[in-house]
Amino acid sequence: MSENRHEHSAGQVIERHRHDDHQLVYVIRGVLAVRTDRGAWVASADRAVWMPAGTWHEHRVYGATEVLTLEFPTHDGPLDGTAPTVVAVSPLLRELLIAATEPDLGTAEAARLHAVLRDRLRRAHDEPLTLPEARDPRLAHACRLVTDDLSHPRTTAWLARRTGTSERTLSRLFRLEFGTTYPQWRTTTRVFHAMIQLAEGATVTQTAHRCGWSTPSAFVETFTRTMGRTPGSYRAERPPRQP
Repeated sequence: MSENRHEHSAGQVIERHRHDDHQLVYVIRGVLAVRTDRGAWVASADRAVWMPAGTWHEHRVYGATEVLTLEFPTHDGPLDGTAPTVVAVSPLLRELLIAATEPDLGTAEAARLHAVLRDRLRRAHDEPLTLPEARDPRLAHACRLVTDDLSHPRTTAWLARRTGTSERTLSRLFRLEFGTTYPQWRTTTRVFHAMIQLAEGATVTQTAHRCGWSTPSAFVETFTRTMGRTPGSYRAERPPRQP
């Protein structure tokens, strides 16, 4: 298993690439969006992204970000090697990830850390905060219309008219391709982009408005239910601005 620790500036893009080994991507601070042909995932302080070997992907950094990457050989991965996924990072797992990337670890110490780390990763549960990529052009168009301006709530009827399809067909496409309803997908999308807004320094009130919540309190309730923490505490962990 190999480990790396990198610092990235806000807005930096790591172009499309792939690895021969499995990779776990975790950020100590900031937000890293990982996009593949299948969809988009967010790595943050309490969620890591598992990227199977051979998966083409790219990264985009939001806010000054410190990233940890750990690579696992294909014959000995602690997680499923067929599809990207997001895993919850417990306080213990977080400390193990940080310790595993410390410089000058002795061979014996590194082996002990890696063994415990693998055990904890196998016990980590999935966190389904994922934006899948639409295949049907009508659904892809509808998704773009929503994400291009999240501040204005869009109904299924409005999207159907703009995409030249029926409400029934559009609702069926959301269920067929994403396994969810349009309101559920939109909530996930708003939380996804709220994480990015907060990482870039927006206030809770600004984020609530930009991502389409009617009030900051409604945003706080949804974000906390989805992420298991308040947006205020999430925002507090972003790194200070560089002079």
